[in-house]
Amino acid sequence: QVQLVESGGGLVQPGGSLRLSCAASRRIFNIHAMGWYRQAPGKQRELVAGITNSGNTNYADSVKGRFTISRDNAKNTMYLQMNSLKPEDTAVYYCNVQGRLNSYDYWGQGTQVTVSS
Repeated sequence: QVQLVESGGGLVQPGGSLRLSCAASRRIFNIHAMGWYRQAPGKQRELVAGITNSGNTNYADSVKGRFTISRDNAKNTMYLQMNSLKPEDTAVYYCNVQGRLNSYDYWGQGTQVTVSS
């Protein structure tokens, strides 16, 4: 079983930046896609940014131009750079790794991001 550990969340003022990290406990094989999701109180979990095994990325319309997803395969780590943060970005952020042919679906424990003045 692979464990995903997120870090980098916290309290930031509007307009500020944070960088989230998602470290896997070991190298993961046969990845279909990786992504960052978030869930705000009273709302459903939503995909924020995704990256396929081939490196193609996609973003929710609400974060396009502000967030960037990336990965470092050598470190078994995925990142989410968040710039120009807004109060509506406040949520618990989760990282996710999906295997090919639905072979696995790993989730991190979540990290809180709060954007407030």
